[in-house]
Amino acid sequence: MQYKNRSFFTVISLIIFISFHPNLSSAQMITGVWKGKINKKKTELKIIQKGDSLLGTSYYYESENNYRRYSIKGYFDPNTNKAVWWDDQLLEERTGKLGLNTPGKTPYFSSADFNCPGSDKMFLDGDASLKHRTKSEGPVHLEKTDQSLFPDEWDFIIENYTAGANDPYYIDSIASIASIPVAMPEEIIVQPKQKDPPAKTHEIVRVNTPPVHKAETVKVQSPPKPEQKLNVKKTIEEEFKIREKVIAADIPLTGDSIELRFYDNAEIDGDSISLFLNNKLIFQHIRLTAAAYTIKLPVNELNENNELVMVAENLGSIPPNTSYMLAIVNEKRYEAMLKSTEETSAVIKLTKPKDQTSNPSKN
Repeated sequence: MQYKNRSFFTVISLIIFISFHPNLSSAQMITGVWKGKINKKKTELKIIQKGDSLLGTSYYYESENNYRRYSIKGYFDPNTNKAVWWDDQLLEERTGKLGLNTPGKTPYFSSADFNCPGSDKMFLDGDASLKHRTKSEGPVHLEKTDQSLFPDEWDFIIENYTAGANDPYYIDSIASIASIPVAMPEEIIVQPKQKDPPAKTHEIVRVNTPPVHKAETVKVQSPPKPEQKLNVKKTIEEEFKIREKVIAADIPLTGDSIELRFYDNAEIDGDSISLFLNNKLIFQHIRLTAAAYTIKLPVNELNENNELVMVAENLGSIPPNTSYMLAIVNEKRYEAMLKSTEETSAVIKLTKPKDQTSNPSKN
């Protein structure tokens, strides 16, 4: 297996830092190596927690010489022990000697509960779907282990996480190294050398060619340029009206309130959004980051049918503007990927069940 070029300074400074810090007792934590299956495919997952964010790598494999490796991003809620992560960028792929198809062709979006039935047993159990989150593709079942089939940059962090390697400086340094895809060497196919065909003999025919005359240069006048229109930037309210609205999620409203958390689901690149509720602007200039931007709406003040619309104010440095949204309603969790461009906005439908709207006393 080929390794990516690592920052010599980062690795050496990390080793020096760790050598002066004694190992602490290993607490039950999501950081570590996880093995099992995602949608019935053999998987090794390396997770590193940084605040409420998750980083790391995922391997879908048949053997140590036949696999695909992705960088992953995600979030972890310690209050509910819910982990969400997705395959972000394909870093590496290897095909076995027999030329079989490499597993992991489809990147997944996974959501799982972090369970600790015993001091020596930890599991991630949930579901995996495609990245656009339309339906479940298969189950997630992973168990934490101290054995890794695929060594990579994250091993420094995982092995010494409680001894100081959880410092954001080291995590960010390793992340920058591990996010660079490896350039795979192209297979060189040597064609058998062919014999030169026998030379053919041709008769030489002399032809009297007519004299060549120089073409006259004709000046062509370009048509007058039309008057340029003034580039007047539209307000966010005008953008809301003209953009096509695409439904991304339909969430039932129960209980007293709905809590909505918005994250940037890709590289933090300066995405910002506005939120409209039932055609009215309620929040503006929300900058999406790895930390959640949280809003709460009282259910009894909402209509039977509501539309919450996410409008991109800008597309950041990496279009389109994409957001991961987590909604918590009456202790139930709903997740959605929201995408907004210069032509479209993402819509979240918030609907009260009929039995609840007919009996206001239940609210």
